[in-house]
Amino acid sequence: MDIHIRKSGYAGRITLHRPKALNALTYQMTLDIESALDTWIADDAVKLVVIDAEGERAFCAGGDIRDIYNTAVAGNFEYGRAFWRDEYRLNAKIAAFPKPFAAFMQGFVMGGGVGISCHGSHRVVCETTQIAMPECGIGLVPDVGGSLLLARAPGRIGEYLGMTGARMTADDAIYACFADTYIPRLKWDEVIATLEATGDISGITKAALAPGVSKLRGLQAEADALFSRGSFAEVLAALKNHPGAFAANTLKALAKKSPLSVAAIPDLVAASRTAGTLDAALTYEYRFTCRAASDGDLIEGIKATLIDRSHLPKWRYPTPEDVDQAAIDAMLAPLGAHELTLEAP
Repeated sequence: MDIHIRKSGYAGRITLHRPKALNALTYQMTLDIESALDTWIADDAVKLVVIDAEGERAFCAGGDIRDIYNTAVAGNFEYGRAFWRDEYRLNAKIAAFPKPFAAFMQGFVMGGGVGISCHGSHRVVCETTQIAMPECGIGLVPDVGGSLLLARAPGRIGEYLGMTGARMTADDAIYACFADTYIPRLKWDEVIATLEATGDISGITKAALAPGVSKLRGLQAEADALFSRGSFAEVLAALKNHPGAFAANTLKALAKKSPLSVAAIPDLVAASRTAGTLDAALTYEYRFTCRAASDGDLIEGIKATLIDRSHLPKWRYPTPEDVDQAAIDAMLAPLGAHELTLEAP
């Protein structure tokens, strides 16, 4: 059983149950969560929803993308596109859910794991939490509404996090607006039991401790200066011409990612920041992910990372400098009749 969905007291309960796979989110798990939320909206006995996960290593390390790889290699790009359409619809439903939605996030929280937690109304982290949007490493971009979360981070920290895939501690996640509340891991069972027994979401606030100092705060000034230049070409030039460890370490991180994916992030985050809505952000993200296997680096990225594990991908563009604005525009262009819709089929 990959997921355990039930009612307990006043709570609708969702527990991811693939600890050996770091609770990676399968297509069916996505559909099961959506079905539960649709049912609980009309259930007056359900006062709130709690989502958590088995195991200590991860809440959810991302989507299970092996099926997307296998179908894409066979020339079937529609499977991945359908997966993303349905997953993004779930992300939008979580954000708009009319009852409190509490996510308890331990260990790794990445990619698709961010999408089913960080759009909730109450986002709880602990001492083991590590949140990241590392999609550029496999030829995607921060999606599942991640571009809007990055846009809402202070200043230009979002661009830095999205382009480098840097991991956030609990303190960082709260600073960057990916999480709200710090509660030590040992207290979670007690807090969740209280939520189930009372249906009162204030049980989270009562158990919260003050977060520590985020290391991202110390990077804020340089991130703002370097990532607010506008286009990717301007950001890249600023990083190359800036002295110091921050710029040098950032360039090293970018060199390990898909150049096409990295190059698209400034425009993607800027568009989501301007629009300011999750529906718009998901639409922009889908334009890239829809093309990621057929016209981007996704197949090569998954192959090098998860299949042969060489970690030596042969990207379409050898370096970030080789990506021009026309290539970025092509990946983010409207899809016409194939544009994302968030209505259920």
